[in-house]
Amino acid sequence: MPIGDGAVWIGHAKEDGARQLKLPASRVFAAEAAALPHRASYPTIAYREHAGVGYLAFPFYNGAMGPQACRDLLAAYRQALARPTRVLVLTGGEDFWSNGMHLGLIEAARSPAEESWANINAIDDVVQAIIETQDRLTVAALRGNAGAGGFFLALAADEVWMGEHVVVNPHYKDMGNLYGSEYWTYLLPQRVGAAHAERLTGIRWPIGVGEAERLGLVQRRLPWSRAETEGAIARLAVELSSAPDYAEKLTEKQARRRADEAALPLQAYREAELDRMRRNFFGFDPSYHVARYNFIRKIGKSHTPLTLALHRSQRARRSAE
Repeated sequence: MPIGDGAVWIGHAKEDGARQLKLPASRVFAAEAAALPHRASYPTIAYREHAGVGYLAFPFYNGAMGPQACRDLLAAYRQALARPTRVLVLTGGEDFWSNGMHLGLIEAARSPAEESWANINAIDDVVQAIIETQDRLTVAALRGNAGAGGFFLALAADEVWMGEHVVVNPHYKDMGNLYGSEYWTYLLPQRVGAAHAERLTGIRWPIGVGEAERLGLVQRRLPWSRAETEGAIARLAVELSSAPDYAEKLTEKQARRRADEAALPLQAYREAELDRMRRNFFGFDPSYHVARYNFIRKIGKSHTPLTLALHRSQRARRSAE
């Protein structure tokens, strides 16, 4: 069997030892890399077009999006908007669509609070750009799981399509009662109503496509088989682009955004969310930093959380009455 020249790209690595962090290889081997000639890596963001539809993929490792990844994605998104397409589909990655902030980079930072702040603002910039896209329809096609800020990033699109096998976690609180941003206080109630928004973020349960569809979080189901997913996304996207009511949908979208902005500007949602996040990052309560440390370093919980151990939660409520 002939053997050709080639290479294996190792994107992430960790130093030897207990509880070491898995980080981008360029960071782990920073000293060694500095002495090597620069070579472009494999693309973590890719764009293609077909039949009037643009497709933007961003298969970040484990769905984690650090500040630079968010900036790169925002630049790619803006470049995609310069193309003459009628529909733009955000496909994320196959295993994970997005899981929001890169907790590993935050944990490894000299100041985790400052890195958290930079990270959440960078993600907010991406979400804002999607919300403010008014010249075409946007779709978040979830081929893989999504959670926390990554899921609310998906809700910024006009439609969400979700695979039968996909699970989403539309909440932040398990990370040390983190409040969250990504304009979730605007996006989630708009989709499901205030009562369901409070329930979803409070109970902290994962949900599948059935419940997501019932609540109005998802507009289309994608096939269970990953082999069929790409074809289904392409077919649905072309149908959306060429639909007789395309112009009507676009007009309704623009009118709704103007009305929402007049009622309460997007900036107000962002400032209110970030005010709470600032307290999570820089305040006296260390819960977020403790939870992140334990999660990243795989330190198990001492007991099953009350959100899962409902019998214990109910008993605790009864004893408190």
